[in-house]
Amino acid sequence: MTDTVYTLPDLPYDPGALEPHISARIMALHHDKHHAAYVKGANTALDKLSDIREKGDFSTIAMLEKNLAFHVSGHVLHSLFWTNLSPDGGGVPEGPLADVLDETFGGFPAFRQQMTEAAATIQGSGWALASWEPVAGRLVVQQVHDHQGNHGQGTVPLLAIDAWEHAYYLQYENRKTEFFDAVWNVVNWVDVARRLAEARGTATA
Repeated sequence: MTDTVYTLPDLPYDPGALEPHISARIMALHHDKHHAAYVKGANTALDKLSDIREKGDFSTIAMLEKNLAFHVSGHVLHSLFWTNLSPDGGGVPEGPLADVLDETFGGFPAFRQQMTEAAATIQGSGWALASWEPVAGRLVVQQVHDHQGNHGQGTVPLLAIDAWEHAYYLQYENRKTEFFDAVWNVVNWVDVARRLAEARGTATA
């Protein structure tokens, strides 16, 4: 058995701080129940992988490796999602982040539209991610199926929009595009810009 590796981070603000755009009830359930389940699932998968190594019986390894990828990715993306949001967020990005959006997408409005459409058209559950792709040295928008499928290897996520039903259904029901539009009112551009600088290696102490 392994020691606990993954832990649930605290929300960086009160669950009701993002209202009216995202309700306190959704935020509390999303963080305390759904995110917590991914943390538990990741630690459980690690424990079971440790057990099968000790026993030398790898008959369940395919299932356990898939479970580990699913739960770890869920934990990572939710941890990103919480910091991507802020009661002081919204507006438009500035500085180097705005420059990158201009160069790559032709400006913030086009980037916002692509991100929103990526979130809205995911088949099933998933995420829209704005990620730094280090090979080409550019920002890309990606649809992620579930938590871990269909994204480019090596990309660094900067901004995440959760498109799972549990992120919006209690408040927006089947009107998920209204939720995606609402998210832009609370995006923490300071956090996104910091992540971009770190991914590009231009962050300063």
